[in-house]
Amino acid sequence: SIRDIKEQDVYMGDMPLMTDNGTFIVNGTERVIVSQMHRSPGVFFDHDKGKTHSSGKYLFAARIIPYRGSWLDFEFDAKDLIHVRIDRRRKIPVTTLLLALDNDATWKKRAAAIAKNQTLDPSEAQGLSPEEILSAFYGQVVYKREKDGWNTPFDGESMRGVKLTHDLVNGKTGKSVADAGTKMTPRLLAKLKEAGLKEMRVSPEELIGRYAALDVINEKTGEIYVEAGQEITQAVLDLFDENEIDVLPTLAIDHVNVGPYIRNTLAADKNSNREEALLDVYRVMRPGEPPTLEQAETLFQGLLFDIERYDLSPVGRVKMNMRLGFEGVPDSQRTLRREDILAVVKVLHDLKDGRGEIDDIDHLGNRRVRSVGELMENQYRVGLLRMERAIRERMSSIDIDTVMPHDLINAKPAAAAVREFFGSSQLSQFMDQTNPLSEVTHKRRLSALGPGGLTRERAGFEVRDVHPTHYGRICPIETPEGPN
Repeated sequence: SIRDIKEQDVYMGDMPLMTDNGTFIVNGTERVIVSQMHRSPGVFFDHDKGKTHSSGKYLFAARIIPYRGSWLDFEFDAKDLIHVRIDRRRKIPVTTLLLALDNDATWKKRAAAIAKNQTLDPSEAQGLSPEEILSAFYGQVVYKREKDGWNTPFDGESMRGVKLTHDLVNGKTGKSVADAGTKMTPRLLAKLKEAGLKEMRVSPEELIGRYAALDVINEKTGEIYVEAGQEITQAVLDLFDENEIDVLPTLAIDHVNVGPYIRNTLAADKNSNREEALLDVYRVMRPGEPPTLEQAETLFQGLLFDIERYDLSPVGRVKMNMRLGFEGVPDSQRTLRREDILAVVKVLHDLKDGRGEIDDIDHLGNRRVRSVGELMENQYRVGLLRMERAIRERMSSIDIDTVMPHDLINAKPAAAAVREFFGSSQLSQFMDQTNPLSEVTHKRRLSALGPGGLTRERAGFEVRDVHPTHYGRICPIETPEGPN
């Protein structure tokens, strides 16, 4: 309860004002703050152009770049497993990250807790199960056992243009409706659909090598016959025969249009539940500290889902919605959601299967400009954070009853940040006053250098190249024609 409120005006440092001509007068000299061009926050998909692996196959990668916070990199390795790096640390299997995400019930519980300004007890939280992860990426094909074989729903779309390797048999009647070697033309498919072909017969050999979509468990004894994502072998089918199990849900992986990358990653991942996954993430982020579940949970939630430490910015959210095809997610949602992470991995999966295009980093549509206000804001934020730390320290050491704001607040860090920005930042330049035209061009200039941008040594050829989107934006007088 609040007893009394003491108010006081506190000096927070000086700030140069912009003149009418867009310059700043710092220490009596006219200076210009050049706008900075940087990568727009959002999500980018890319591949290594075949450089990493000797066979020259493309390894695809995705990167979620927030306005501030930890970067998430998703990447394929040479064995076609998907890994994720948080802040360019050691890579962990992507399924570890997915296992650590909340499932639907926990997501709702957490939202309710946050609304009441509480945190959710880690023991109540549940992660995504392997079944849920697989169902998020793959459809299901259900096989039902009949007297003389297994039946599966007939899906014409996936068989269009395919040559049959064996007779197509109607599952209900057991009669052959198309012979081996027939090409499945759209006309033939339409004819079969009219004839009422709903189920087709499959031989048990065809089931071998598919992957189970769900855990198949004996209700009475609790014995697990097959786990989600497990490859189906003859031994599994024999088990099914012995125990008279008639339904087998499998993942719709055909190794042509849909590859088993997530399933393989899940199989290679040693973690199988949320606790293990969270501890694994904690070990990567804070190596050498003994992890506890509570610390791991706090770290993981703060890393990607806490607005204090992770901010996509409205621009980043809009870009992300556009790239991932989300409708109606407001740009006030500035942290990551579980759906975002799943969608990014899904698009990466599709790229690997040959659907979709990668992004061009040098395209001006994927860059944005930070002008003076924003650069200044970022510097001031740093100053305020330093100030906050100092205030917290003082509050703990001082008698709180007699204290006034003045005694707590030392505005030096904030003022110093401003002074440093205008005085010695890379982007704060002495105005070029040769003639009026050079003044104007100096104020309109964009730089890719500066804090948080490129460095001269690191910038490669692609950055220096002229990109088609620069068309009409380069001054032909000031830019001498060179070998570009």
